[in-house]
Amino acid sequence: MKKTGFLLFLLLFIVMMVSVQDRAAAAAGNVQIILDGNELKVSKDTKVTNVNGSTMVPFRVIGENLGFDVKWEQKSQKVLISKDSKSIELIVNQKNATVNGKKLSLDNPPLLQNNIVVVPVRFVSEQMGIHVSWDGANQTVYLTTAASDPPKSDSGTGAGNGDVPVPDPLPGTSPSGGTSTTEPGEVSDPSTTVPPTSGNALISGISFSENRLMIASQGSSITPKVFKMSGPDRIVVDLPNAGFSSDFLGGANAAAGKQGQLDVSGYPDVTNIRYSLFSSSPSTVRVVIDLSSPKEYSVYSDPSGPGLLIIDLNKSDSTPANPVGGNGKKVVVIDAGHGDQDPGTLGYSKKKEKDFNLAVAQKVGQLLANEPNIDFVLTRSDDTFLKLEERARIANDLNADVFVSIHANSGPIAASGSETYYQRDASKALANVMHKYLVTATGLPDRGVKYGNFHVIRETKMPAVLLEVGYLSNPKDEAALFSESVQNNVAQGIVNGIKEYLGIQ
Repeated sequence: MKKTGFLLFLLLFIVMMVSVQDRAAAAAGNVQIILDGNELKVSKDTKVTNVNGSTMVPFRVIGENLGFDVKWEQKSQKVLISKDSKSIELIVNQKNATVNGKKLSLDNPPLLQNNIVVVPVRFVSEQMGIHVSWDGANQTVYLTTAASDPPKSDSGTGAGNGDVPVPDPLPGTSPSGGTSTTEPGEVSDPSTTVPPTSGNALISGISFSENRLMIASQGSSITPKVFKMSGPDRIVVDLPNAGFSSDFLGGANAAAGKQGQLDVSGYPDVTNIRYSLFSSSPSTVRVVIDLSSPKEYSVYSDPSGPGLLIIDLNKSDSTPANPVGGNGKKVVVIDAGHGDQDPGTLGYSKKKEKDFNLAVAQKVGQLLANEPNIDFVLTRSDDTFLKLEERARIANDLNADVFVSIHANSGPIAASGSETYYQRDASKALANVMHKYLVTATGLPDRGVKYGNFHVIRETKMPAVLLEVGYLSNPKDEAALFSESVQNNVAQGIVNGIKEYLGIQ
């Protein structure tokens, strides 16, 4: 009897394991890739799979469907992908890639599955300038080339549907989760809207600097509803017919359930800024600025079309606020590279590049706040993610005078020093001035001013540079870059370089 019972248990266990494996196999093969509205076709034995959150595709699919030149080196286990002036080198089971000679880290390495090499589609596509978004509810990856509009079937809600209210829900919400027609203490401002358009916009970045909340979006125009509430004092920004970009909601934000908050330390008027997908019918993003006391505000957006919405708290009761760069001030955009789910390079002791970039950018912002002839904007003021094209578009929409992107480098352990990159001839003079101050500030070897075809300094319209402050892969450089004194020196050097270039005393 015991033997019979054991055999029955064993049989049941085998049936359960087969069922689990079948479901896993079905899930693995259920990921779709849509390129400019058309599904990529792959053979039966080359299914698209999801590995630890990364969509992996056979590297041949990349070449056949995206027009890249792909090669496989059997002996070295390398995948070589190239198009125009961009080249990518991937190695099976290695979490480092080489892009135009520069090493970058991967969340998941290329794999060899059933004698077929699969590669992470997001990494390859974005390096080649293709926009990638993820619809978790439908297990679909959308690829959009520069010549195409963002796919309308991608709602931009990331991990799926459902309402997630802002923490500490506001009074006056309807039972369904949307906003009621009027809310207690609501003060509407009809001048704060821009012409509406059909379809959902995608919120791709939220940042706060110089007492200004900036919301970057793509796709359709947004008609914001901005109003004040009391008990406690706050400014509410509702963005109807809008959702979050899947990139913006990656990493920690996705895990938190489509909600998050910004770091507002150093701004006494504001105690917190929080955001969430407030409603899904219609899809509505809500951003709340919690205030220490009642505060006036003004709202303006890029007049040329959708892209950048600014809620400016620098407004007195009697004087309307000026847009960024008002009163003849020079406009400077400081870009902290990477952020959130994109850590950048990892250092010798696993410190993250994104943390160094942000720390220096915030210090630069604190110094620029004391410059009466300079108005500045940080592309990100905390650990959030902003796509490369959004960083460049913020600077372009603001008609900035200078753009500075802050990064740290990676390479062989012996590599050390500071580099400054420019892409256009109009940026060479800025690069020379910035590099002079950078080398002095770090005390690291001078690796020179160099040409680099980086997106943020290529697509910006004003003089723009990308600073590689030092090598995190070198233990001595890493220790220096994460010291408070060097970060302060670098921040001051950046400010001094900007002032010299702009001719400001």
